[in-house]
Amino acid sequence: MKSFLKTCTAMTLAVAFTAPAFAQIKEIGAAEGQVNIVAWPGYIERGETDKTFDWVTKFEEASGCKVNVKTANTSDEMVALMNEGGFDLVTASGDASLRLVAGKRVQPVNVDLVKSWSTVDDRLKNAPWHTVDGVHYGVPYMWGPNVLMYNTNVFKEAPTSWNVVFEEMDLPDGKTNKGRVQAYDGPIHVADAAQYLMHHKPELGIKSPYELNEDQYKAALELLRAQRKLVGRYWHDAFIQMDDFKNEGVVASGSWPFQVNILKSETQPVASTIPVEGATGWADTTMMHVDAANPNCAYMWMEHSLASNLQSDLSVWFGANPSVPAACTDGRGMQTAEGCTANGLDDFEKIHFWTTPTSKCASQNDQCVPYYRWVSDYIGVIGGR
Repeated sequence: MKSFLKTCTAMTLAVAFTAPAFAQIKEIGAAEGQVNIVAWPGYIERGETDKTFDWVTKFEEASGCKVNVKTANTSDEMVALMNEGGFDLVTASGDASLRLVAGKRVQPVNVDLVKSWSTVDDRLKNAPWHTVDGVHYGVPYMWGPNVLMYNTNVFKEAPTSWNVVFEEMDLPDGKTNKGRVQAYDGPIHVADAAQYLMHHKPELGIKSPYELNEDQYKAALELLRAQRKLVGRYWHDAFIQMDDFKNEGVVASGSWPFQVNILKSETQPVASTIPVEGATGWADTTMMHVDAANPNCAYMWMEHSLASNLQSDLSVWFGANPSVPAACTDGRGMQTAEGCTANGLDDFEKIHFWTTPTSKCASQNDQCVPYYRWVSDYIGVIGGR
């Protein structure tokens, strides 16, 4: 369960954006010697997990900026760390990025200083999770879906529905799913329940899994409370989830392609799919702390992060999609056009990307349930209330 600090941080979402309209940095100066980054697991590799994947070492040699990484397992943890300070950059998902802007924890980015900005996918350049009133608060990094990971010894064919983790049933091996499935340890998982209901209970009228009126939200919580009886563990640490699949009898869970790829590389019996209900997903942005101590190295890293060879290799490593489309085809890295297609490059419009719920609804006339309620109620769900 989240610590008290993370929970309180998550509940302090401001509703008005009053951040400065202009970037603080007008030109890039001399390297300060280091850059401190909060990142998702697997996002910044220096060859320690697999020597083939290293996009840090050469950057450090060329720039003179040592890369220090603090791994965060949830968006709430990222927001908490950025509120504490001491970091220059964060690879924030959409359910954290606007909270960071509203809380004045990140500064506008001068995209004129990011030479490779023109290579960014046009679908991402002005994305609402990092662009406010026409001002950019970050550089797109990577995007992809939340997948259903499953044990191929249990499921000889890919599950066609998320019901294997939401509803009690016997699985194809004749055993119950109770205690053998997992769910994500984060309030944003409410959206996964809402998306499931969009498909199976259209009479609820849900248009967006992040915009729920009271009745829709109540239905999502009821589904999550039923799921609580099935879940063996709520996961937030990618490596613990992988261990659970290997050693603790877990056979199905929402996951990231990162875990799937590593387990496959270890010849574990796992695969992944996007079931008929579709998927939520994440589009992550490298954002700069408002009080970054190493802004020059931070800008150097943001430019480096858009190099097509880095984007290509990261796409292969994480099983996600590059923010630079050329990374799929220019041959500078390991990725191919076929690989990007398999990762869902053409499914952008089908993914409901993580975003922070507010009381304002664009998809319906009702007031919607804001994020602070998601936080407190989901803690209750996990606690069996």
